[in-house]
Amino acid sequence: MPYLVSRLLPFALLSIAVQAGASPLFDDNAAIEVELRGPIGSLIKNKKERNELPFVLKANGVEHHVQVRVRGKSRLRVCAFPPLRFNFSTRDTEQMVFADQDKLKLVTHCRSKDIAETDALQEFAAYRIFNLISDVGYRVRLLHITYRDTDERRKNEVIVRYGFLIEAQAELADRIGGRPAKVTGVSLRSLDEDQAALVYVFQYMIGNTDWSLAKADDDDVCCHNGDILDIEAKRFYVPYDFDLAGLVNAKYAYPDPALPIRKVTQRMYRGYCAPRDTLQSALGLIKTRQADILGVLSEIPGLPEDERAKSIGYLNQFFTRAEDEEKMLQSFAKRCL
Repeated sequence: MPYLVSRLLPFALLSIAVQAGASPLFDDNAAIEVELRGPIGSLIKNKKERNELPFVLKANGVEHHVQVRVRGKSRLRVCAFPPLRFNFSTRDTEQMVFADQDKLKLVTHCRSKDIAETDALQEFAAYRIFNLISDVGYRVRLLHITYRDTDERRKNEVIVRYGFLIEAQAELADRIGGRPAKVTGVSLRSLDEDQAALVYVFQYMIGNTDWSLAKADDDDVCCHNGDILDIEAKRFYVPYDFDLAGLVNAKYAYPDPALPIRKVTQRMYRGYCAPRDTLQSALGLIKTRQADILGVLSEIPGLPEDERAKSIGYLNQFFTRAEDEEKMLQSFAKRCL
């Protein structure tokens, strides 16, 4: 059971009415077979405009008309097949697994080579791993997608790839009894210490340095690759976007040149200074979930066995180092921001 569940129970009870009617989409981990049919070539060719185009999404034998557009920032630049957003604007999805959904983000395979699909599966694993240690995290659902391009010059062109959907912020907020905080900055004192410490250790474990509690230069609100949600008097940092993490090790991934590392697989603690006992509790919790964390990688379909072994080996490097808990905590204290 995730660490924060007992602490959040009083808040969760406030949203039981919402939960009762909540979408079942993220309550299951099995991959969904879907077909997405529409003008894929036009969507990608005109990606800078980010216009919504009409598509048909089919799942479990049911078709639904959905508006689709490209999304993203850095991935929009580096991906030949960019991430997408579905807009169920008519809200007539009652007979689908997508019941009660409005807008959903889809993480795609980015590039045509098979390794790009592997990157998406490994990023999916990162989300699932965070769900094991905290309820205040975005849930995800794996899709096995048949893309059918209806553009005249690419008519009947078919691509089959894995991708995954990310829980909407509004659904996360309802689930935990919180509300999004659209702020330009956040003070460390306002953060829930336990959640923050879990984020710090988690990001180190997966080798992710592409995050911050500060606002990115091109964003209007805090924080870089994370959202702030308020639950009563505390603020919770909810991380997302793990494609530049060492666990994923995407072909286009490079660390910030300002950091003293040369490749994303090199771990570097980027957490903020926190009470030692709080960090120790977070580290201890993650260590107790080792088998479940490694099990996430073992269960993901479509992941090549050599890449599965690399991912498990990368996480095991962390757990081996974490056996000397005192040494790891000391290293965190030396590098904390």
